[in-house]
Amino acid sequence: MAPHTEQLTRPAVRLRGLTRSFAGRTVLEGIDLDLPAGQFTALLGHSGSGKSTLLRAIAGLDHGVAGGGQLTAPERVSVVFQDSRLLPWRRVLDNVLLGLDGKDSGERGRAALAEVGLAGRERAWPGELSGGEAQRAALARSLVREPELLLADEPFGALDALTRIRMHHLLRELWTRHRPSVLLVTHDVDEAIVLADRVLVLDRGRIGLDLTIDRPHPRSYREPLLGEYRERLLAALGVTEDHR
Repeated sequence: MAPHTEQLTRPAVRLRGLTRSFAGRTVLEGIDLDLPAGQFTALLGHSGSGKSTLLRAIAGLDHGVAGGGQLTAPERVSVVFQDSRLLPWRRVLDNVLLGLDGKDSGERGRAALAEVGLAGRERAWPGELSGGEAQRAALARSLVREPELLLADEPFGALDALTRIRMHHLLRELWTRHRPSVLLVTHDVDEAIVLADRVLVLDRGRIGLDLTIDRPHPRSYREPLLGEYRERLLAALGVTEDHR
C-alpha cells in the first residue's frame, strides 16, 4: 500500500545545506533532502559514508552539524538501533514504557507488545529473549510513543537470515498500520528494495542516487522485476559484476 498522496505533499524532514565534519574530515557535505510525511525511505552507502551520522542529525542526537542551517523534523521521533538496547535490569514491559507517562501507559505498552507478537512476555527479562524477540521489543518501545518519524539504524543487521525476513514483514505491517515516516539505514540492497518505496544512496557525503521503487507490496527477494532496481543501486555503490 502506498502512502496517501495528500500525506506526501508535506515534508516530515527537511534538510538544507547539512554539513558535518570530524577532525577536519567532511562526512556530510551540504546535503539537501526532503522526506515526505508517511514515506518509507531506505538509505544505502558504504561503511563510513555518513549514513548513521545523517540519521543521528535528523534524530537531534548530533549538535555538531553546520552549513546552510536548516534541519526540521517532527516533534515525535523514535530511533531503533542494531542493538535492541533493552535495559537488562528491567522487565520487557518496563523497557517498552521507559520514560512514558499517563494512566493508560501500561495498557498501551501491552498493546504494542501484542502487536509485535510478544503478548504474554511482559514480565520476561531481556536476557530471556532471542535476538529477534529483543528487536520486536525495541520496535514496540518505539511505536508505543506514536512517532511521526521512525529512524532505524541497521535494526536487523545482527539477526540470522530467516529472522530478518520475518522482521521485514513485521516492520512493513507496522508501517502500514501506523504510517510514520520511516528512514531505514542499511547495507543490504535487497533489504532496501523489498521494504522501501524510495532508496537513497549516500556517496562521498552527498546523495548520489534518489530512486523510487515503483512496485506493489508485498515484495519478494526472488521477484525478477526488482532486478533493474538492484542493478542501479549496485552501480551507484560502485559494485560491478567483477566485484561480486
